[in-house]
Amino acid sequence: MKTFIQPGQTVTLVAPYDVVSGACLKVGAIVGVAANDATAGAEVEVMLTGVHDLAKAPSQAWTAGAKIYWDDTNKATTTTATSNTLIGVALLAVAGGASDTVGRVRLNGTF
Repeated sequence: MKTFIQPGQTVTLVAPYDVVSGACLKVGAIVGVAANDATAGAEVEVMLTGVHDLAKAPSQAWTAGAKIYWDDTNKATTTTATSNTLIGVALLAVAGGASDTVGRVRLNGTF
């Protein structure tokens, strides 16, 4: 096929801010997980699909299957939809204690 470029599970983007491997980042309407460290303005490989353990809003309880959003202001995943970007669903419940700062998310790709 002459129009095919790549499968698209991982794409190369320009980091809008410093990012470390395994952290979420948002470029326009695209939210994904950095595959490598990058400084602002540098190219970064970004995974748009898959299952990832991601930083989450502290003390927030999650249920399996809950919609998960990216809060670009606080650089954390959250179940709060307001002003945030839908990125996937929670695969595991999280109790929501103060030490619960990571949640398992299945990314749905760019919406």
